[in-house]
Formats: sequence, C-alpha cells, structure tokens
Amino acid sequence: MCGITGYYAFKANAASNLTKITQSTDKLLLRGPDTGNVYTHKNVALGHRRLSIIDTSNGASQPMTDVTGRYTIVFNGEIFNYQELSDKYLQDVWQRIGGAKTTSDTEILLYLLIKYGESCIQWLAGFFAFSFYDTETGRMIIARDRFGKKPLVYHATEEHIAFASEIKALLEWNIPKAINYTTLYQYLQLNYIPQPQSMLEGVAKLPQGHCMICDANGVKEIKPYYEIQIDKASYGKYDYNTAQQMLVQHMDVAVQERMIADVPLGAFLSGGIDSSVIVALASRYTDKLNTFSIGYKDNPFFDETKYAKLVAEKYNTNHTVFSLSTDNFLEHVYSVLDYLDEPFADSSAIPEYILCYYTRKHVTVALSGDGGDEVFAGYNKHAAEWKMRQQSLLNTLVKLGGPLWKALPRSRNNKITNLFRQLNRFAEGASLSESDRYWRWASFNTPQQAGALLSDKSRAQVDDAVFTQQRKEILQHFKTGDFNEVLLTDMNLVLLSDMLVKVDMMSMANSLEVRSPFLDYKVVDFAFSLPVDYKVDGSMKKRIVQDAFRSMLPEEIYNRPKHGFEIPLLDWFRKELWGLINDDLLSRSFVEQQGIFNPTAIEQLKKKLHCTNPEDSHATIWALIVFQYWWKKYYN
Repeated sequence: MCGITGYYAFKANAASNLTKITQSTDKLLLRGPDTGNVYTHKNVALGHRRLSIIDTSNGASQPMTDVTGRYTIVFNGEIFNYQELSDKYLQDVWQRIGGAKTTSDTEILLYLLIKYGESCIQWLAGFFAFSFYDTETGRMIIARDRFGKKPLVYHATEEHIAFASEIKALLEWNIPKAINYTTLYQYLQLNYIPQPQSMLEGVAKLPQGHCMICDANGVKEIKPYYEIQIDKASYGKYDYNTAQQMLVQHMDVAVQERMIADVPLGAFLSGGIDSSVIVALASRYTDKLNTFSIGYKDNPFFDETKYAKLVAEKYNTNHTVFSLSTDNFLEHVYSVLDYLDEPFADSSAIPEYILCYYTRKHVTVALSGDGGDEVFAGYNKHAAEWKMRQQSLLNTLVKLGGPLWKALPRSRNNKITNLFRQLNRFAEGASLSESDRYWRWASFNTPQQAGALLSDKSRAQVDDAVFTQQRKEILQHFKTGDFNEVLLTDMNLVLLSDMLVKVDMMSMANSLEVRSPFLDYKVVDFAFSLPVDYKVDGSMKKRIVQDAFRSMLPEEIYNRPKHGFEIPLLDWFRKELWGLINDDLLSRSFVEQQGIFNPTAIEQLKKKLHCTNPEDSHATIWALIVFQYWWKKYYN
C-alpha cells in the first residue's frame, strides 16, 4: 500500500510544473512512511511513497524501472495472484533477463504491462491504482482497480494531466481550487460525494474498473476493462445448498490470498457476521490471529464488543478491545477533519480512524468485512426494499401510518425513536418509484431540503441539468425490477463513494493497509449470479452468508440488531461539540460572512438538534461542519 502522484506536460508552457514532483510526493507521507522517490523524464514526472508490505527490501522500492530503462511504473495496492501470473505469462521474460530482481508484485506488474499492455489488467486479482510510462513511445497507462478500493484523482486539460492518490498531492501541481456547487448540492443530500465528481471544479476520480491512455498529445481515451454484470442466466444454476458451499470455497480462497504479507497481519472484528466470517476463515491459516475491536465505554447502545469476544474466544485469537470513552473519541475528531481532502460526512469515519489508529500499533495489515453488505444485501434498507415489493397488510398499515410516524420523535439514538424513524422513511418511500425510492433512502436530505440550505447565490450556481444527468447515471441500472439492480447501484454509489473512501482515507491516515475478501472479484461475480431470495427474504438479510457460515459462528451473533459503525453524534452536538457548532463553524456571523449557506436555514437546523424530534439533523450538521472545516483549511 502506497501513494502515487504524477504529471504529464502536453505543452511546453506546462513543463515548469514538473519541478513540483517532490512536494507532491511528500504530501503522501502517511500513505507511504517507509520510503519516497521520484522519477522524471522529459515532460513526465512520477512520485511514489511506500508502505512496505510484500518484499520490504530496497530493491522493491518505486518508481520501478525495467532493466532496459525504457519502462517505469508507480503502483499503489496489492496483486494477490502475482506469483500465478508470473508463472503463467512471464517465464520467457525471466529467462531473457536473468530472472526477476525482486519478489514483489510491482515487478511482475511492470513486466506484464511491458509484454501485454493494458490487456493484462483484467487478469489482476487485488486492489490498485498505477501509472505505467514508456519513454520510447511516450505512452502512459493509468488504471484503477475493479471496485475503486484505491483512489485515483486527476486534473486534465489540453496542457497537462496531473494525477495522485489524494487531492492534497494533486493540488501541489498548481491545480485551481474552485468549488463545484453542483457537487455541493449532491453532498448535502448524500453526506458524501458521488464519484467521479469531486468538490473542486475540474478534478475528477478515474472510474473504477477503468484505465486511461495518454501520450504526448494528451489524454487519448478512458475505457473500462471490467464492469459488474447481473448474470440472470445463472440464477437457476445452483440450488441453495450448493450455492452456500461455493460461497464458502470462494471466500476461503479470497481470505487465504489476502494473508500474504511480509509484515504483521491481523483482522478487524466487530462482532457482526461479515468480520466474524473473515476471522473464522483466516484462523485456518495462522495459529494465533491478531483481532481488534472498538468499544463504546460510555454508550452501551452502540457497543457490540461482547459479540466480538465470543468469536475471538471460539477461534482463540489474540484479541484486543479498545474500549474508549467519549473523551477518547472526541480527541480524534480533529485528526479526522484534518486528513480529509474534500468534504466527507459519514460520521463512522471517526470510529474507523480510531480503530485504525490503535490497530496500527500492533500490525501493518488488517483484514476487514467491508463489502459484504453491498454484495449480499445486508442493510436494513435492503430488507425494507424487499418488503416494499411485497403486497401485504402490514405494508399497507405502515404506509397509512405515515402522518403518525411523522409526528412521533425520530432519531437513531435509541431503539424506539429509531423504529419511528425507520417507519417514517418506509412510509415516505411507498409512493415513489423504485429508483426514486432508492435515492430517497440513500439520502439524508431531499433535493429541496439540500437546496434550502444554500444561499441564493450558491443555489444559482448549481447546474440542475448536470445534477439530473448525474443522478440518472447513478440510477441507470433500475430497468427490470430485479433486486440485484439495487445491489449493483449500491456497489457503484454507496460502496465506491462512501464505504471505500472511508476505509481508504482513515486507514491511510494511520499507514495501515486494509484488505477486504468480500471484494474479491470472483466473490462479487458469483454473488451477482445468485437470485434475490438467496440474499434477502422476509426474515433475513444477507441470507446466504448467514446460512453458509452458521456452523462456524457463535449462535449469539445471529438475530440481533444491526447498528453499523455508528457514534452518538447527537449527544456530542448537544454537549461537548456545541461550541464548535454555535460559536465557530456554524455561527450566524461566520455563515453570513462566508455567503455559501442560508443563515436562517442553518439556525433552524441548530434549533432542531435540541428539540424532542431531532430526526437526522445531527447528520446534516455533521455534513456542514465537515464542509466548513474543509473550507477554512482551503480558502480562509
């Protein structure tokens, strides 16, 4: 796991930027604290910061150049089938040059690209972003992994392309910092930025499963090498019992491959099904797996460590629980805000950061259960969508109860108010189409509510036609009523732009590599060949995962409420963080002076925090705080 950056000057007047390579590379220090190097050739500069995982020798450092000096690569990520690819495709190369010089996956990728070009990318099993440059032809290949686990941001003009793992490194290439107000409008709805957009005009993310081809004349094309396909033809191929056995086999291979490392390795263990599955399988391949959990000392409603301990005891892991007080959490809030390159308001980034912070004191690589919910229908919204599509008396009653749910207190802070919140959202979705309902349930605010938060000047800069088109593209897979269309949309929106961004940013802020077996592409392809009733029905979410691994897991972790990685934001905002809100980032005087938001709407939202029916006001306040903190850092 590393950080990469690069610049290709297409015009002579852009070449002066090449001198920025060292500054840009240094901005990625936390992604790669072990070594850092740069490469320049004519109108190209490449930089790399290294977190050594596989082959920690200096010989495996980057940028890495082949024996002829013609080809150079900077690579971020891991390729788990690298040895297999070497044996299958590169034996003639090794014979010709006298063998590989390292035992790294980077060198194997370098020579695969030399021999096969971008056609080899589809063979890679892992997660990555890389740039490969040919000095003779001037051709550059830039690519990103299938699901977008590793980031790649870029700014392209007729004069140059600049790219990096993070925006903070990209900005060192003298990129303009103009706010994209259409993106801000989306952010205020979702609490994160849907890719490929960014909060800055002209800055984009390379789409997942795509590669970009450049040469001295500019960017030639951006093309896909992989897309998730819903394989309806295979829905009846396996009976349910056979499918369970196949899932266990696929996951077992995925976990085993992800245990390759030349540094200490462990696993996150939340006590949920997904992380417990990973620990159960990983324990087959090591005597004493290191496992890590985070607990909420002051808030039992959010604490799930007792379930994690049951799994740890069953598999005799070397288990560590970080049981933290409110003060422990709050002391890391500013670390999270400081690291973010653009607004990102999934508040579970805070516990994710803290878990990575403490885990990194013990290991350099951690396995995680990320992706299981999106791939196999594990969220409450998936159960709600399934129920919505059934004709039942209960559905009708919940829909008719809409006015009642709206009148009752709603928040995530306890079981009763959370139930009222869920009933209200269910009733709201009842009158909408499948795609509109998806967008509503994915959002904290409606487009109207988001627009009302903006000042008149800001709202006027939102391009409604662009927003409508971007929303249409996000929802493009809603075509036939197949439930897998919901999950495919989750993969391309929620997983890509929320979950993976959170894990990547918070782990890299702590120089920790996180690997996700549920996002092995063979597991994902298999999942999208299964019919919906294998995944979700009236009684169970993530059905096939729960059933396939039931014999391996303690019964107590089944049939319990799913909290997710939540934190008691509402309580903090009413108490410990109220000063930050009312006297600083969202003070009326600052909001008025800044001119981006509607001061009256912000004041009303602040009042809602303290009423008996706060709903999701705390989530929107957090989105505003994150934006304001970022704005002060970038513009003030």
